[in-house]
Amino acid sequence: MEALNVILLLFVIVCGAAVSLTKNLLSSVVIFTAQGLVLSVIWILLRSPDLAITEASVGAGVSSILMFAALKKIDAIDKKGGSRDENAKEKSAENPGE
Repeated sequence: MEALNVILLLFVIVCGAAVSLTKNLLSSVVIFTAQGLVLSVIWILLRSPDLAITEASVGAGVSSILMFAALKKIDAIDKKGGSRDENAKEKSAENPGE
C-alpha cells in the first residue's frame, strides 16, 4: 500500500510540472484533469470519500469542462478535434514555401 501512495504522489508532482511546462493548451488541460482524478483516488485512500467525490466532480469534472469551453471560445481547439498549434505545424510542413 505504501508503494501505491508513493506512485500516486509522484504522479501528482509530475502532472503539476507537466502542466506548467507544456506549451500546448489542450494537452495542459488533459494533464490537469488527470491530476484531479488521481487526487480523488488519493482522497479515497485517505478514507475521505466526501472530499474524493468533490474533487472528482469539481476538480476533474466541472473545471475541465470550463477549461475546454474556454479553449473553444478562444479558438485554441479546431473543429477537427486537434489543437490549433498542431494543425498550423502540419500545414507549414505540407507547404514549406508559404
